[in-house]
Amino acid sequence: MSSIRPPAVAGMFYPADGRELQAMVAEYLREAEARVPADEPPPKAIIVPHAGLVYSGPVAASAYVRLLPIRDRIKRVVLLGPSHRVPLRGLAASSADYFDTPLGRIPLDHQSIARVSQLPQVHILDQAHALEHSLEVQLPFLQMVLGDFELVPLVVGDASPEEVAEVLETLWGGPETLIVVSSDLSHYHDYETARQMDTATSQAIEALQPERIHGENACGARAVDGLLYFARQHGLSGETVDLRNSGDTAGPRDQVVGYGAYVFH
Repeated sequence: MSSIRPPAVAGMFYPADGRELQAMVAEYLREAEARVPADEPPPKAIIVPHAGLVYSGPVAASAYVRLLPIRDRIKRVVLLGPSHRVPLRGLAASSADYFDTPLGRIPLDHQSIARVSQLPQVHILDQAHALEHSLEVQLPFLQMVLGDFELVPLVVGDASPEEVAEVLETLWGGPETLIVVSSDLSHYHDYETARQMDTATSQAIEALQPERIHGENACGARAVDGLLYFARQHGLSGETVDLRNSGDTAGPRDQVVGYGAYVFH
């Protein structure tokens, strides 16, 4: 019998109704598509935010829309995000056969999970996935912009940039593989303070400087740092394609959360 990881935050972070969710994501993608340069190459890796979609969805769409030209090429998505509920050492993979959303089921790539689980910092820990939203909120975007694909979901706990980069090295693959890192930026500062902090964080991401990214300026810092470490080792370039906060999208400006979208070529 197949094991399924059901949605944990449907109806809270995004609509539980599939048609409503599809319409919401499609609208965010339409708005973002108008801002994409015609000659821009598609990314190999992206960093996207993971708040409720009314807050961070427009920003995430700015990265996801750039995948549309290669939607049929991507067959595997390696998705990394921080653990908000379960403290853990290293990275947690899932034993589930499918991750379910209101848009349907996504099969997991067990061959890749078995391969990366041979690394000492990776282990199966379904509790880390059960209620984690940082990965889940990315799934509707992936389902909307890609064709058929398999998922390698990894919740990142206490792991060094080198340990995360080793995981990426193992799973990097070729054009068939997309790397997605889920991270919000600063949390609960006033609007202007957040803008200054998030601009500095974006500059560090573009400069591939993981030593400047920490928990105060990015909640997914460990996964981000691992990607930046890998990118620096392998000559990738990073670019900010959107930078806003909840005060720009759907919330007040006295205490905001920052959202950035980044692409790596």
